[in-house]
Amino acid sequence: MLQIIGTLLIFLILIFPIGNYVYHITTGKKSFVDPLFDRIDNTLYKVLRIQTASMGWKTYALSLLLVNACLIFVGYLILRLQATSLLNPNGVGGMEEALSFNTIISFMTNTNLQHYAGESCLSYLSQMLVIIMMMFTSAASGYAACMAMIRGLLGKPMGNFYVDFIRIITRFLLPMSFFVGLFLVWQGVPQNLASNITVTTLEGKLQDIASGPIAALESIKHLGTNGGGFLGANSATPLENPTILTNLAELYSMMLLPASCVFVFGRMAYDKHQERKIKEGVLSISEAPVQKRVWLGKEGRTIFIAMSVLFVIGLGLCFYSESQGNSAVEAVGISQTAGNMEGKEVRFGVAQSSLFTTVTTSFTTGTVNNMHDTLTPLGGFVPMLHMMLNVVFGGAGVGLMNMLIYAILAVFICGLMIGRTPEYLGKKIEGKEMKLAALSIIIHPLLILAFSALAVSTQAGLEGISNPGYHGLSQILYEFASSAANNGSGFEGLADNTLFWNLACGVVMFLGRYMSIIIQLGIAGSLMQKTEVNETIGTLKTDTTSFAIILVVVVYIFAALTFLPSLALGPIAEFLTI
Repeated sequence: MLQIIGTLLIFLILIFPIGNYVYHITTGKKSFVDPLFDRIDNTLYKVLRIQTASMGWKTYALSLLLVNACLIFVGYLILRLQATSLLNPNGVGGMEEALSFNTIISFMTNTNLQHYAGESCLSYLSQMLVIIMMMFTSAASGYAACMAMIRGLLGKPMGNFYVDFIRIITRFLLPMSFFVGLFLVWQGVPQNLASNITVTTLEGKLQDIASGPIAALESIKHLGTNGGGFLGANSATPLENPTILTNLAELYSMMLLPASCVFVFGRMAYDKHQERKIKEGVLSISEAPVQKRVWLGKEGRTIFIAMSVLFVIGLGLCFYSESQGNSAVEAVGISQTAGNMEGKEVRFGVAQSSLFTTVTTSFTTGTVNNMHDTLTPLGGFVPMLHMMLNVVFGGAGVGLMNMLIYAILAVFICGLMIGRTPEYLGKKIEGKEMKLAALSIIIHPLLILAFSALAVSTQAGLEGISNPGYHGLSQILYEFASSAANNGSGFEGLADNTLFWNLACGVVMFLGRYMSIIIQLGIAGSLMQKTEVNETIGTLKTDTTSFAIILVVVVYIFAALTFLPSLALGPIAEFLTI
């Protein structure tokens, strides 16, 4: 427990300066990197002929979709034609059609679900021009959509997609990836373009040791909440994650950008509050800059508390379950004093494995430092549930977008209780917004449950199950929860590299990503056009701890109403039987 608490305390220290820096990137405020990056950004705008004027929500969404579509087309061609000798020292052949479709959709939607082993199925050209490139662009797309939604909710112009897209790459993702990559190389992660090394083991057998630009992929894999590994075993292998220091670096990397988005929201909401006070004459323009420094703001603090409560509850359950071991194993006389160590690295143990498992599925990264298929039933229940919730910080931007939809839903429910028209951030929530919010929320469980039903009712779906009974259903639920949440981790016992699973998961990843983003931008665009309403004594406060508790309760109630029956037939039933 001391390991976990110490790790999280360091994260809380790191997130304040990083969150403040991302806030400056988003709002265009001055920062120490401006003299360099202003030149880079302006050059890109000129070369690409980008008009930096603010966009409406439809233009913003269309720009995002078109950029992503072009990248999907180019990436698919590279995967299909990678058998060329260019940056292909291991002689990897072209990827077949269904797997190429699944892979390109997976990485463009920030899911990074892998139905292949990277060291044997991808050339270095594909690893760099498809996988690594899309790890930057998919993260930037999610971040940009989130910033546009925040601006719309606060009644401000929604900004320009291309500007948001470029600024987060040049000013955060690229430089941070460079420094994290250097750190990983220092700790022993390979970074080269050499072919795999064939060695003779002590048993006299031949074994291939992977090489390649592993450190470059590992850094952006975590910073962009991507998760796809250079190797099939992901961060459970020493080549990707050799020491406890690299494990911590990867943990912090995947937590920084999602948490920073909450800071940006809080600071921008605080700025709006200050502007309103100036407009009302409560505060003068000269007094505003000398107001007490605000790191997070009350609205951001409320969201951060709600997400943190959900995270801590899940982490506690996962750690407790894994530390207790597997009663079925103990029943046959095998002691588990160290907890459930099946599928875990000895150098990390139960504590760091449980923390990594909860973080990667809460921040929807998908990277793993242990095999989730070997978790105890309740230990596996936690990452599955967090992907089903999809609001426990979530991926780069999209987790906050989902939580803001729940905030709108919570305000609506509370408004019904007190007989008032619900308001959020000074805007009335009316029928149009509630219909869109309900649609946005229902898409996620619909994709997971409908496609899980399809899998268990078809022979092609059932053939992928490697474990009979309750755990087999858990494998299916986990796969589609991971796809719909754009997470990418999996219960790797599932035989998923088939036509059915490649196509089904590809469709779920695509719809889970873009349908939600379009609807959420539509809600923000609708609220942006509304006139602000004055706060009265009857207005529900959304910047309090009590509202954070309401948010947590609403999220859990919705999860229970939609997912509890399927979870009861999967991990919960498996837990009760052992």
